[in-house]
Order: sequence, then structure tokens, then C-alpha cells
Amino acid sequence: MPDLSQPAGSRAARHQVQNEDLLFEISSPGKCGYQLPALDVPAAELAHTRQEIQYFPELSELEVIRHFTRLSTWNYGVDTGIYPLGSCTMKYNARINELVTRLDGLGDGHPLQSEALSQGALRIMQLLSQYLLEITGMDAITLQPAAGAQGELTGILLVRAALAARGDARRKVLIPDSAHGTNPATAAIAGYQVENLKSNPGGTVDMSSLERQMTGDVAALMLTNPNTLGIFEEDIHRIADLVHQRGGMLYMDGANMNALVGRSRPGDFGVDVMHLNLHKTFSTPHGGGGPGAGPVAVQRELSPFLPIPVLATRPDGSPRLDFDRPRSIGRVRAFYGNFGMFTRALAYIMANGCDGLLQTTEDAVLNANYLRKKLEDVFALPYPTPSMHEVVFSDSLQAARGVHTGDIAKRLIDYGFHPYTVSFPLVVRGALMIEPTESANLAELDQFIGAMRAIAQEAQATPELVTSAPHTTKIRRLDEVAAARNPVLRWQPPPCASS
Repeated sequence: MPDLSQPAGSRAARHQVQNEDLLFEISSPGKCGYQLPALDVPAAELAHTRQEIQYFPELSELEVIRHFTRLSTWNYGVDTGIYPLGSCTMKYNARINELVTRLDGLGDGHPLQSEALSQGALRIMQLLSQYLLEITGMDAITLQPAAGAQGELTGILLVRAALAARGDARRKVLIPDSAHGTNPATAAIAGYQVENLKSNPGGTVDMSSLERQMTGDVAALMLTNPNTLGIFEEDIHRIADLVHQRGGMLYMDGANMNALVGRSRPGDFGVDVMHLNLHKTFSTPHGGGGPGAGPVAVQRELSPFLPIPVLATRPDGSPRLDFDRPRSIGRVRAFYGNFGMFTRALAYIMANGCDGLLQTTEDAVLNANYLRKKLEDVFALPYPTPSMHEVVFSDSLQAARGVHTGDIAKRLIDYGFHPYTVSFPLVVRGALMIEPTESANLAELDQFIGAMRAIAQEAQATPELVTSAPHTTKIRRLDEVAAARNPVLRWQPPPCASS
């Protein structure tokens, strides 16, 4: 019987602490995590104590520290190792970004302070805007949206406003089957009918289908470029020309800009509006529902409709906030967006400079192609088209032995790696979507490749070893369907405690 807890070539081992109770479960009445000197004044009645949480845990300071420290050692993140989620661009968040963000006057600035007292913050936003416009080749930008998905919605609302101003309101949005997953929801929320656009055998937009479907009813084509297959749309100029000739607009999902920065500018190949994910491309924190930032850059025709306030410049060159925008779509976020993300992104851009940003892009693409070449003999490659920053395999070779992409991902945990993106994009059955980013060095890439090759071999020789993975985690396989249908979102005290 093979050693399931530590497979050969693994960098993972069983954790020294396999169990950790909830704070509620280790609580004991009367424990306290602080000591204060005796009062030398009369005690005051607390007016605002929380009453709605019964059985709030009572613990010592040491218990609290040890509990959260132990939990932290179970985490896997970008500081731990390669985080190969495809399309997510889970890259290292440089510590200089965090240092700059916490500087006095930046970390403690308040959004309600006056414009006169916020000149430093406004200049940071102004400089970041200038850099992002240079990187994208666009004319104007808003930093307000708080995430990529909100940036998408903002962009499509701008398209709707611009077409309405032309007197040419339309009903549909075309979305390729290789687009980013939130695009259809965005178009629907904005009030458009969604129409799917099929890919060609190379994994890019099928021009004959676009020619047929790009009618006078279509407001925009929402294109992810490079797309979620990690493939660059080589016909992008033809695509943009056709959309514009038919009176529509080209929206570009900028989720995969980590493959383009310093090498190609969307504004130069005909994009009308796009969003950027600062947490993907520009090294700000990613995930957990926030913080996030999804700036939207536009060509000149759409600039009058940008959300208020818009950053403007006084005659003396100082920045100001312009609220007098009668054609604006209005606010999409409180205040001006997530300012802490702006300082981090600006620090990242300035620390790298032009040469460093280009090197980052080239390293990300090189890493993805190195990984592709080393794995394409053991995992099926559904599209032979050259890859950019990520590569998408399928599980078709392993599926013949009853092993699927989710099984492979769970077995990867036993080898000490975070899983890749499973079963997406949907255009590939049993997809394994892998994006190493530029943060992975050669040694780590080789470790990851070794683990994937070992799992491919296990899938052929002992498939049950993979289909029953993971074997080294505290919790094994969850019933994901039951968890989705009947989520348990809070702890309930046992009956004896509530009686």
C-alpha cells in the first residue's frame, strides 16, 4: 500500500496539529483575555454592549493567540507557494506596496476630509490614472469601481449611455464562449440580452459567426483578450473594425492584462472600453470578497459618461474632483474607490518601471509555456494554438480511467500545492486551467510539474488513489452539492447549553 500521507516527490507532510476546535467549543465561563487595575473611580454603566450573541466565547489571551496562530499555519496563499489558479493571476503582493500604503497621511486619510487637505491623495490617484492610461492606450479613466465585475458593469453602462446619446439604443451583447465567466451576468444586469458567440477550432473568435451575428441589435462585443484559454485573439483588429462598422462597441475584459503590459495596448487595437483588475495585474491583494479595484478606461467618446466624481486638473496643475458632469452615469461606488489599492498599485508600477513591467509580462508568458511544454505529453491539450500567460489542459486522458479534473486537483493538495482552476472554461470539457504567473521560479515550477506528472502516472496505475484524494488534509472530501443546497453558516450551541 503506498504511503498516502506523503507521496514520493511531495513537499507536503502531515501537519503537527490535525484538530482545532471552535472558540465556542473551548470556551469556559469566567475566562478573560485581559487584566486591568482596580478602578479608583465609580464604575460606569456600559450603554452599548452587544446582547444579540448568546454564549459568546470566553477565553484566555494565550488560548486566543494559539488558536489563531495554529489556524494561520493551515493557510495556503501567495506567500506560501505557487498559486496556479488560471485566469485569477494570483501573484506575489510585494511588501513595499504594504509599507507605502501605511505611511502617515495615506493609511489614515479620511474620505470626508476636504479636497484642500487631500491633495496628496488626489495626486496619487492622478498619477496612477496617467500610468494606467499609458499602459492601456486609452483616453480617460475612472478608478471608482471596487472590483473587476463592478468594472464590467460600469463599462457596459457606459456603452449603453453612449449609444443612447447617439440615438441608437440596442438590445443585445455578444459574448464569446471563451470569455470571462462574469461577462454574461454583467450584460444581463445592465438590461441586455446575451447572445453566445462560438469559438473556432483554434480557440479564438470565429469571424464568420461574428460577421453573421453582429447585427444592428448588438450594442457591444464583450471580449476577454487573451481569452480564458490563454490564447491571444490574433484577429483583434478585424474584430474591432467589424464591430465598429456595424455601429457597436468593443468591450475588453482586462482580467488577463498580465500577459500584455508593456507589450501591447488595447487602445491601439480598437478597444472602446475596458476594465483592469488591480489585484490581478498590479499586485494588490486578491480574494476574500475584497479589497478590490477595477478601474475602467475608455476612449474619448465615452468619457462624458464616466462616474462622478471625475479627477480633473486646475489651471495651476493641482488635482480636483469634478462633480459637474450632467451626462454621467452617476456613482458606482461610495467616495472614490478603494484608495488603499491605488497606493499599492502605484507602488508596484513605480518600483518596476517600464523595463520591469515588460519583464514581468515576459516572465509570466514564459512560465506558462514552460509548464505547457513539460506537461503536454501527459495531459491532453485541446487547443494547439500558442499559449500566453496560462494554459488549459483537459482530463480526457485520465477520464478513461475514471479520474477527472477535480480528482487531480484534490490529489495535488497531497503534494503540497494549491489546486489549479477546475472545470473552467466551460468550452473545454474537464478543463485544468493553470496560470503560474511570473512569481514562480524555475525550481518551484519543476516541483509543480513533477507533482502533476506523478499524478498523471497514478491516474493510470492506481486511479483509486487519485479519486479518493486528498489523503493528508484534516477534512477529506466534502459533499459539495449538499453544502451548496443546505449551507450551515453559523455555529449553534448544543441543546444543553441553550436550556
